Amino acid sequence: MAGHSKWAQIKRKKAVTDARRASVWTKLIREITVAARAGGGDPGGNPRLRLAIDAARAQNMPNENITRAIKKGTGELEGAAYEEVTYEGYGPGGAAIFIEASTDNPNRTVAEIRHAFSRNGGNMGASGSVAWMFDRKGLISVPAAAGDEDRMMELALECGADDFTREGDQYVLSTAVQDLHAVQEALRARGIPVESAGFEMVPRNTVKVEGEDAARLLRLLEALEELDDVSKVSSNFDIDATQLAAADS
Repeated sequence: MAGHSKWAQIKRKKAVTDARRASVWTKLIREITVAARAGGGDPGGNPRLRLAIDAARAQNMPNENITRAIKKGTGELEGAAYEEVTYEGYGPGGAAIFIEASTDNPNRTVAEIRHAFSRNGGNMGASGSVAWMFDRKGLISVPAAAGDEDRMMELALECGADDFTREGDQYVLSTAVQDLHAVQEALRARGIPVESAGFEMVPRNTVKVEGEDAARLLRLLEALEELDDVSKVSSNFDIDATQLAAADS
């Protein structure tokens, strides 16, 4: 079971709880601000911003929060100047970990990430140490209840997806980065519900992690995800479905 898609499912399910919502909103607001600064405040001409807004609305974020975040990104309102940074390392069992973050204080961020690694049996690596193990892809999740697997695969490929897999109660479609929005819109035009869409670092190969190493790895990934500055965590783990189910609960 591929680490990238299953971990994304775990994160989404955990994020729906009220206790997590404040943290989720913090990350989404920051992503909207960064996206608006990088590509402008018009979601029609800024695919990254459009995705960030869709994600925020999926988490029931009020429109005024979204608008304020966009204006901070375009400079219409004052706000922190966030820098996009990445970190790399290894977790228990030898799983590669790639971290994307947005921060106004890189020294604070790297210290927090290093602390999370050291407390949970991992090690930070140098820049480029694991990035080569991943490819950036667009990933779209569709509920498995949307239709028969064979028919859904056929529709996904017709809509322009590069790959299609079933992951538990979801279908996961993979696209080239530049094709994500077009595939998403093509699915919706055919009446296929899209649960989530975004860019992910997809591992080229996976590493089997078992037993206590698997439990420690999942704790490390969770600790990294909980840091406010961290926007995404990707890993190439392959963990037994029973242990993943326990993490999902």
